[in-house]
Amino acid sequence: MDVREDAGSDGGVDARQDGRRETEDERADRRWQELIQEIRVAQTGVQILLGFLLTVVFTPHFQGLEQTDKTIYIVTVVLGSLATGALIGPVAFHRIVSGRRIKPQAVAWASRLTFVGLLLLLATLTSALFLILRVATHDTYVPWLVSGVLAWYLICWFGLPLWVRIRYTSGD
Repeated sequence: MDVREDAGSDGGVDARQDGRRETEDERADRRWQELIQEIRVAQTGVQILLGFLLTVVFTPHFQGLEQTDKTIYIVTVVLGSLATGALIGPVAFHRIVSGRRIKPQAVAWASRLTFVGLLLLLATLTSALFLILRVATHDTYVPWLVSGVLAWYLICWFGLPLWVRIRYTSGD
């Protein structure tokens, strides 16, 4: 979600891009609901991934890994933890500032936290895939395969949405 969406409000009623009119409070409420729906999807994925990652260290196979693989694992777990924190952060943020009449600002900050969380999730997924393929195959093509998957993530998560945004929105 773009934190600049519907920018330029003076607190009165503004026309949305779809032509409907809403107050700043209505816009903040709508944007908060949209953001929470987005977070639910990402949060579930990162929490499941982190849960699996946290159990790996307790398996007998982990002790036999090379130090490089253990280091990649540690980086992956830290990235997953950071992603989890950033994606759960908006909920705590909302709870702490709720009722203070600063919802538009809270939504903007929660949106930023969510975007950071998505970047950290991207790094976690890439690192986890690299570790798994490295341990499973020990082949030299692993970095190339992971780079291809990373490119796919970048296209799906950022490239296509940015292209659609540029292609189908006006410059007003």
